[in-house]
This record gives sequence, C-alpha cells and structure tokens, in this order.
Amino acid sequence: MTDDASAGLRVVLRIDFPHAERLGRGKMMLLEKIRETGSISAAGRSMDMSYRRAWLLVDAMNRMFASPVVESQRGGKQGGGAAVTAFGEELLARFRAMEQRARDALSGDLEWLEANRSTDTQAGG
Repeated sequence: MTDDASAGLRVVLRIDFPHAERLGRGKMMLLEKIRETGSISAAGRSMDMSYRRAWLLVDAMNRMFASPVVESQRGGKQGGGAAVTAFGEELLARFRAMEQRARDALSGDLEWLEANRSTDTQAGG
C-alpha cells in the first residue's frame, strides 16, 4: 500500500515487549516468507533484506518466546533450510487475527478520520 495522499488510512499493529523487543508486521511478513521459501536467506532476499538482517530478526523472535518461532537446518546434500515451527504458525495466526480485530474495532473512527483529513501533501503528522 502506498503512503501518498490518495491512500486510505490503515492501522498498523506493533507490540512492544520489555527490553526494547518489538513484534510487528515486518517480522510477521518475514515468517510468511520463510514459510513460503523454506529459507531465511531467500525470505530476506524477497524483502530486499540482507541475510544477516533476516537472521537477526529470526534470532530476536526466537529469544522473545519460550518456544522457537523458526528452526534452522544445517546444510547437507540438499543444503540448509528453515521452517516456521508449530508455535511460529500459531504466533503468526494470532498476530494476523489481532490485526483484523484492531481494524474492525477502529473502522468507524478510521472512516471519520478519512472523511475529515486534509489531502494537502504538505500537512504534517
């Protein structure tokens, strides 16, 4: 979705954990890409992100919870890979459900804001 003046308003969910850890749409998108590609590296590339950055985000998620979100497999004949764990799948499903509930709960307010916002691109936040 674009951020120009003609774009609609949207709610972005981010959950702040103690010690500056955050869970938001970027990490959730990375999980979806890992699920699709079976690879942290490929998931990162698909998001124009370095392998190191993708790996650091996965590592942060794995440290945030008592159960791992992603499990890596070392190389071998087929090469390495990564898989979203059952816990990671549950986390992703719950996060997406929380996003939808937030959108649903705020839809009337967003409609009001949309109807009353300036389309002047110079307007600040």
